[in-house]
Amino acid sequence: MTGFTISPLTRSPIWRPGFFFLGLIALLSSCAPIERGGVDASAWRVEAESPDARVTFSNGVIDIDTPKGLSLWYRQPLTGPVEIRFEAMAVSEGGANDKVSDLNAFWMATNADGSAVDTRARSGAFAEYDDLRTYYVGIGGNRNTTTRFRRYIGKPGDRPIRPEHDRGDAAAMLVPGRWTEIALIADGRHITVLRDSATLFTLEDDAPYTRGHFALRTTWSHLRIRNVRISQR
Repeated sequence: MTGFTISPLTRSPIWRPGFFFLGLIALLSSCAPIERGGVDASAWRVEAESPDARVTFSNGVIDIDTPKGLSLWYRQPLTGPVEIRFEAMAVSEGGANDKVSDLNAFWMATNADGSAVDTRARSGAFAEYDDLRTYYVGIGGNRNTTTRFRRYIGKPGDRPIRPEHDRGDAAAMLVPGRWTEIALIADGRHITVLRDSATLFTLEDDAPYTRGHFALRTTWSHLRIRNVRISQR
């Protein structure tokens, strides 16, 4: 079973596999879901490949520190048109997982049969998400050498990518210790990824994904996330 424990230093909820205590919830006043004001730690669900993975909610910041693959799913399903905005930082402070890599996300995600992603348990290993139907962006992947956008089609082992959605230029990579704002937009056929208000990727999708779940994703990395805002367009 997974859950939240209390940090003796911050008194903030921390997720670790194998522990659960009821009622230990910290409000994240900086976050805003579609239908209600304020998001708490219980609004998120963790799938982590390593028992040493740690997700901490404190002072409006989600801190993700993991030696292997981890997906942090927002529990509330989304329906388009929708815009997801958040600020993120790749931490580089000498920690074991401070690799400055893999600021990733899934959005409008369903299982291949159209069912909700939370109806199937996954370990957090990246390959287990191949059977999703989803949009995916990976910023600073492969140790901060690639930035890619994909439209998953629900087939294991098949992660389609167009040449224009595979970037290796320095401007598309992560900058250690610097906050960057990401926007993920699904507006009918118009799919867009913005970074600091500049277009990172676009796709005109003839068969768009119009509903599903959103997840923050990383592997062997340390990220901080704040100011999550999800809104109808």
